[in-house]
Amino acid sequence: MTSPDDLKRYKRNLIEELEAAELYEIMAAHEKSEALIEIYKRLAETERNHASKWITRIEEAGGMVPVFKRSWRLRTYTFLSKIFGTSFILPSVAAIESRAGSSYSEQNDPLAQSMAVQERSHSRIFRVLSREGKGLEGGAVARLEGRHPATGGNALRAAVLGANDGLVSNLSLVMGVAGAEMSAHSILITGLAGLLAGAISMALGEWLSVQSSRELYEHQISIEKEELEESPEEEMEELALIYQAKGIAPEKAHQMAYHMISDPNTALDTLAREELGIDPEELGGSAWEAAITSFLLFSLGAIFPVFPFFFIEGLPAVATSALLSTVGLFLVGAGITLVTGKSLFFSGLRQIFFGLSAAGVTYVIGRLIGVSLGG
Repeated sequence: MTSPDDLKRYKRNLIEELEAAELYEIMAAHEKSEALIEIYKRLAETERNHASKWITRIEEAGGMVPVFKRSWRLRTYTFLSKIFGTSFILPSVAAIESRAGSSYSEQNDPLAQSMAVQERSHSRIFRVLSREGKGLEGGAVARLEGRHPATGGNALRAAVLGANDGLVSNLSLVMGVAGAEMSAHSILITGLAGLLAGAISMALGEWLSVQSSRELYEHQISIEKEELEESPEEEMEELALIYQAKGIAPEKAHQMAYHMISDPNTALDTLAREELGIDPEELGGSAWEAAITSFLLFSLGAIFPVFPFFFIEGLPAVATSALLSTVGLFLVGAGITLVTGKSLFFSGLRQIFFGLSAAGVTYVIGRLIGVSLGG
């Protein structure tokens, strides 16, 4: 006898499988690489097969098969993959598959357990693609947010957090100054100064981070070039071992390594990619692009609490600033769910709570300092 909780679980699993299949079909439609198109189509077929099994379960239990509708998250992924390419969302998709595998593993159900293995396999595929594919990942994440490591990064995550930094820090600054009962003009000047100071600081940090990475990569490649010239046999053996570690048979691995090393035009490029994990054509990206992107992301968040003071004054301006910032914080929380897969409202409300708490603390401190200085 199927319990109501089991039936509810079947329906939830079905919707998640249908959403995954739809996502992979969308990625296949927006992908240019024939090889990747084939991979995405095969993954979509697997998810459709999973979905059909859950439909059978639901029907056998006498339940109604739910009507599938695209979620806001799926629509957002569709938009992002269309504008920026499928590589932009690969790390997020890897996280989705990882959560799906964990969810199935926790279900005391042989069917779910068998699907968990495939979902974990899908997660590994997307992790490899996100490391090796081109687009806004890897070095591009460092260009978006230098404080976080570039390896295995997530450009979407970096963009959301970059805007969040600007929003929370400038909201706290504006509320602290407002608590001291300064004029609207003073608050506006302070908020704009905070925006510019924070954005310039972030941009400078990004430039230094990416430029330092480029110089490090260039140094590593120059060392690899010297080693290739002095001991090509050793480099060939290292490359063969790398191929073997990827699952290629020893004889085939040695043949591939010999072919790569024997061609001067590709030897250094191959060694840089395989041994060092460096793309010689990009070297971590453009330092100036990193600085400009970081400046814009921080400014985008920081403008929310300042904007009302251009038009209104006093308590209405403070209230409007808090309200507008609340909307911005909720949007940041919503953006984070694209990576975490958590509830939209939970993540949005959590972000509002932490952001307004920080602003509330600075407002009270500003109030106390203002009263103290005012006598």
